[in-house]
Amino acid sequence: MSQSQRLFDVLQILRRHRQAVSGSYLAQATGVSLRTIYRDIALLQSMGAEIEGEPGFGYVLKPGFMLPPLMFSEEEIKAIKLGVQWVSRQADEALTSAAQNALSKVDAVLPSELRYKLNDNDFHVGRISLSTPALDLRMLRQAMQQQMKLRIVYRDAKDVDTERVIWPIALAFFESRRIIAGWCELRQDFRIFRADRIQESELLADRYPGQRRELVKQWRAQVAEAEEGKS
Repeated sequence: MSQSQRLFDVLQILRRHRQAVSGSYLAQATGVSLRTIYRDIALLQSMGAEIEGEPGFGYVLKPGFMLPPLMFSEEEIKAIKLGVQWVSRQADEALTSAAQNALSKVDAVLPSELRYKLNDNDFHVGRISLSTPALDLRMLRQAMQQQMKLRIVYRDAKDVDTERVIWPIALAFFESRRIIAGWCELRQDFRIFRADRIQESELLADRYPGQRRELVKQWRAQVAEAEEGKS
């Protein structure tokens, strides 16, 4: 293992622990001597990492310090490229642009011996064929981020249209379908909606109450309870 990779691994171990991590644990996890770990800690501190502690007491990394992605492994680079390709072919234009910008930043700082991995074409993500949706995914993301309500006209499996106000909390991608989870004011319960069945959509000025993360937890708990009831 190279020193650069070991330094990265040490930082990753420290990030995963809120309590102090002993030097002996770091040495065992990275396969080097305790003396080498002491030198690595000193080097990281000189590079700006806010690592508190000392030999015999353990080390804690304060949040905020990041090494440049020179430390990405070949597998991590492939995962990043694959993820960017997936987002570019599944999400809206804003996220596609953001994904490409992120990939450009990674490419700009990678050493030449690793940069070619970003251009490998050994993976392929197909483009999904979707009819033009009435719900703009960018608007949906704004609604989730700002906890805004949406008014939609939804067509059910029997081709019956109903007007609803929903509180969107999550978006899922399943093959060629996009599924929205949210609280439905009409049904007074959590519901999931297929994006391709939304005939009209409008972002409302009203914010929905509570915290979206808590609503997601409640929805997932409800789904889990329903699944247990079926088993």
